[in-house]
Amino acid sequence: MIMDTAGNDPHCFAEFYERRHAAVALAAMNGWKIMGKEVKVKWATTHSSQKEDTSSHFHVFVGDLSPEITTEDTKAAFAPFGRISDAQVVKDMATGKSKGYGFVSFFNRWDAKNSIQQMGGQWLGGRQIRTNWATRKPPVPKSTYEPNTKQLSYDEVVNQSSPSNCTVYDGGVTSGLTEQLMRQTFSPFGQIMELRVFADKGYSFVRFNSHESAAHAVVSVNGTTIEGHAVKCYWGKETLDMINPMQQQNQIGYPQFLKSLFHIQMQGLLPLFKNRGRKLHNVELFSTEVVGSSSLHSRYDLKHVI
Repeated sequence: MIMDTAGNDPHCFAEFYERRHAAVALAAMNGWKIMGKEVKVKWATTHSSQKEDTSSHFHVFVGDLSPEITTEDTKAAFAPFGRISDAQVVKDMATGKSKGYGFVSFFNRWDAKNSIQQMGGQWLGGRQIRTNWATRKPPVPKSTYEPNTKQLSYDEVVNQSSPSNCTVYDGGVTSGLTEQLMRQTFSPFGQIMELRVFADKGYSFVRFNSHESAAHAVVSVNGTTIEGHAVKCYWGKETLDMINPMQQQNQIGYPQFLKSLFHIQMQGLLPLFKNRGRKLHNVELFSTEVVGSSSLHSRYDLKHVI
């Protein structure tokens, strides 16, 4: 951010990594009152025309950043690898807090490639960072923000689901939906552990390695258009949400399975012993064969004493 407080018209310039984020900021902040004064927000002209166009430069994605890491920290960490044209830590517009990822742009492709290879897994602040090539939008973006869609804040989204939920639902892409497209769309937000694409239905499920990465994906992708289609992105259910419903029914938990098995077996055995006039003290079942059980459990050695 560049500030100019001289003169009768103090002002500043705020630069965003993507134009769609700038458009959202303009719509949200224009007319907003700060310290009792109404703020006027509009597209920059003079300053932006003087700034060098970095769209043809080589852009590195930097993920898993600690909350305290700033743009200056990130730029300083990557400076030894070559001449940097731009650097940015992405922040939540509502809270001003870091979203945990950013971008570094190099003039030279070799410098960018070398930084990806050398910096991946290195400690920056309190975390090991991830590095990869950033996904850049073409001149006419395939993914743009829909102005009529409510922009969600990170704090709002991250608390909408349990911390153990890392699954994101993405729907509305009724044509052109591929696994490659989904990986390209969601990989900047974190490590993808599992991806299920249902092209004929127009939706997909993406499971990340962390709840926070999934939350970032929901905030950034919801309300955009992909391949010309308006996208709805929100929390999916836990991992089993991506498994065929019939498979879910067959995957019985081990303790529940044993309890059910014992109940079934004992219903048949107790009358047998009682009818013979014997007092039942201990019943032991060994190596019970199970018919029609889950594929994960075909035979159990069960011993139960009552």
